[in-house]
Amino acid sequence: MINYPNIDPVALSLGPIKIHWYGVMYLIGFIGGWWLGRIRAQRPLSGWKPEQIDDLLFYCALGVVLGGRLGYVFFYGFDYLITNPGSIFKVWQGGMSFHGGLLGVLIAMGIYARKTGRSFFQVTDFIAPLIPVGLGAGRMGNFINGELWGKATDLPWGMIFHDPRAGDIPRHPSQLYEFALEGVVFFLILWFFSNRNRPPMAVSGLFLICYGLFRFAIEFVRVPDPQLGYLTLGWVTMGQILSLPMIIAGIGFLGWAYWKR
Repeated sequence: MINYPNIDPVALSLGPIKIHWYGVMYLIGFIGGWWLGRIRAQRPLSGWKPEQIDDLLFYCALGVVLGGRLGYVFFYGFDYLITNPGSIFKVWQGGMSFHGGLLGVLIAMGIYARKTGRSFFQVTDFIAPLIPVGLGAGRMGNFINGELWGKATDLPWGMIFHDPRAGDIPRHPSQLYEFALEGVVFFLILWFFSNRNRPPMAVSGLFLICYGLFRFAIEFVRVPDPQLGYLTLGWVTMGQILSLPMIIAGIGFLGWAYWKR
């Protein structure tokens, strides 16, 4: 078993101003996505100019932050929000929903596509391979915060988090599993898949399939949010319920893309 390193969630203190590692991870995700976006835009026949990535990042950031926070408080903490309305602004405490962030980004990309005269899937196919960088950074932020740990395990890499809520028992470091799958593996799949000319919707479809499958699988070893617990059958979580439509939609998009071609 391994002891959790008890990392200070505050990266830097400047008087009353505290810069949290969770926020730093989001910044890394945005900068990484911007850099990779400019690389993609420089490819022959990409249809994009590197300077257009700046505006694209702005729209993405708004979608991620607003959608992610609103998604969390409505999907996972609505009862708490009713009694503590101010909690919606406390993003430094964690509490960001990927599924809410995805909806926010889709809305933002729809607005961006309309503004720039592109089709919706031209935009989503372009940004899909950039998103795993932010996902991986966000999961590392969860690990630094010591949150979203997994179920008890007797595997050699089980980690003791020394948190009263987790108890002094080895648990799956599910944040690191998600970093590996949603960050590293997910990025490699989408990056190399999108390196070749693909029909519209194909990259977006593969994005939905991969994330949905990875998240659905990780939920089996991750402790569900305590305010929700298991929703049915003693093992189904909110994360799995929200991921299932992604898998179905992704299969539909991918199949339709190649059938049309």
